[in-house]
Amino acid sequence: MINFLRGTLAQSLPDRVTIDVGGVGYEVFVPLSTYDRLPAQGATVTLLTHFHVREQEQTLYGFADEQERDLFRLLLHRVTGIGPKMGIAILSGMSVSDFQRNVVQSDAAALSKISGVGRKTAERIILELKDKVGVAAAWKDSATPSSPASPRDAAANDVMLALINLGYKQPEAQKALKRVLDECPGTVPDQGDLLRASLRLLSQS
Repeated sequence: MINFLRGTLAQSLPDRVTIDVGGVGYEVFVPLSTYDRLPAQGATVTLLTHFHVREQEQTLYGFADEQERDLFRLLLHRVTGIGPKMGIAILSGMSVSDFQRNVVQSDAAALSKISGVGRKTAERIILELKDKVGVAAAWKDSATPSSPASPRDAAANDVMLALINLGYKQPEAQKALKRVLDECPGTVPDQGDLLRASLRLLSQS
């Protein structure tokens, strides 16, 4: 699995880039949100990647940060009928924070304004992320500008979304995460350590 690429930006187009890594040019498809943050051609660039394998095709998708890649993977793995092209279109048409807020508020009209996302697809996204996966509950606080999350809460929120992305149901993920957090009151745990400790508890249940 290719987790990231770091190399020279050899070519950039609005939907794809070529990164020269040790003399090998990797074609990577990117959303507009990532394209807008690219350095000048010839500069060093690092992209987080998702390696998508199908029967007759292997494709790399690149992202500027973890939030973009996490949302892309969440859409692919948890929403019926969403493939990589649609996932890239969603990230190109709306910021991660706006997407989260619209899902939390069940605003299908706003989501359906994204190119390629009709009303029915927007409603399915909301339904499956809120009811089947429970992601909206984890997004709710971060989508409320008047109550910014503390570093500890932000770390817990990111780990919760990672656990859901891995296929755990929200109630069991919350229970494990709470147990781990109770063991380190008042501190801001490392996200990686928090995730590993939660996974250990979940594997024992």
